[in-house]
Amino acid sequence: MSVTPTEQKIIDLLDKSDKRALDLLYENYSNSLYGVILKITINEEIAQDALQETFIKVWKNAHKYDPKKAKLFTWLFRIARNTAIDKLRSFNNRYQKEVQIDTSNVYILPSSNLNQDVLDIKEHVGRLEEKYQIVLDALFFQGMTQQEASDELDIPLGTIKSRLKIGLRELKKVYDPE
Repeated sequence: MSVTPTEQKIIDLLDKSDKRALDLLYENYSNSLYGVILKITINEEIAQDALQETFIKVWKNAHKYDPKKAKLFTWLFRIARNTAIDKLRSFNNRYQKEVQIDTSNVYILPSSNLNQDVLDIKEHVGRLEEKYQIVLDALFFQGMTQQEASDELDIPLGTIKSRLKIGLRELKKVYDPE
């Protein structure tokens, strides 16, 4: 692989952890990397953040660059591409959660339709085994999804589902005894 003198200078500076490498990287590659990132993110603010994060990753991982395996630009391109994808996913996940919260009608309860017989549900949940209480509390009183409860409580998703099913079955006995 042929290496230009500028690339060699950057590689040498990176090897020595010399901060001048960042200036040269930015000067020589920022426009190209920004173009790649912007094409993926389609958002200038996210692209700018991703570009900055790319250079941070390049600096922190400079010791991992091997000129025998890839040209410098190829290595930079991969880091920029992966960073842009991660940023875009993070943004989309956050945006979807915000939208879900904004459009949720979970907490809009018309007071005329409240069933006075079930207002004591927390008391009945409190009588269940603790493992069922924890899951029901997370799902119904804290508004978590099953996956969020699994992550937050560090309980496998299948166990969350099983405990939910058993907990609801026990509550049904209270409200619908037969």
